[in-house]
Amino acid sequence: MGFPRTMVGGVSLPRIIIGTNWLLGYSHTGHAADCYINDTYEREDSFVPIISAYLRHGIDAIMGPFSSSEPAARRLLRAEEALGRKLLVIDTPVLNMDDTEAGRRETQAIIRRSAEIGSTFCFLHHVSCEQLMNKNKKTMDRLPQYLEMIREAGLKPGLSAHMPEVVQFSDLNGYDVETYIQIFNCMGFLMQIEIESVIRIIHEAKKPVITIKPMAAGRVSPYVGLTFNWSVLRKQDMVAIGAFSPYEVEEDVEISRAALERRLPDLEGRSSPAKQSIIR
Repeated sequence: MGFPRTMVGGVSLPRIIIGTNWLLGYSHTGHAADCYINDTYEREDSFVPIISAYLRHGIDAIMGPFSSSEPAARRLLRAEEALGRKLLVIDTPVLNMDDTEAGRRETQAIIRRSAEIGSTFCFLHHVSCEQLMNKNKKTMDRLPQYLEMIREAGLKPGLSAHMPEVVQFSDLNGYDVETYIQIFNCMGFLMQIEIESVIRIIHEAKKPVITIKPMAAGRVSPYVGLTFNWSVLRKQDMVAIGAFSPYEVEEDVEISRAALERRLPDLEGRSSPAKQSIIR
């Protein structure tokens, strides 16, 4: 049975989006963990087992900075070739926001590359779109010209928001975007304001929201992190979930299904050298 889906910009997306930090070396814990990820996933075909595990549940959308990272783009293409199917790619490139002709040419080249690798969506990465923020005027200056570039390339635009005002200012000004990315987790990890304010922003957003870092980059268990996010999000919202192995994919999907169905997840117990019968 496929995982529940939602509509974004006329495209059907699974409510779980394949996250890529734990495939691309961004652990958010330290250099040693980053190196471990990179060593594990250095081969061209290293994404195949992970993506295959997601696809078994109908989860066919992946998010990452593919057009601005050639190694990531090659691994994605290799996985698609090996699995014999095209994924829905949500590209999050870092763009040059300089208000110069050279800066705009560089950004256009990256957006064209996003289209060439087969992306469906192209989102301004948070480090790019937040350079345009004007809190005094509650605007994102020059944003429309970048969104137009994305539309002209045949892609659907969105915004990645670490700064929660990105969602508010975009809705306030009616910018031409289809969805948002927003950090949201039960620890408030990397969130710039309190959890209660962010969930209100998500619920008031005019477009579906993709929440990221639901397990606070490993600081809470999958059961705690995923159950929290699914319990408070709207039916149109999504959760980007990264995994380090196919086993983690299966566990995360079961926890997510259980949260949506309001039941206990069917999970194996934890291992322990002196496990007591009362503890699973």
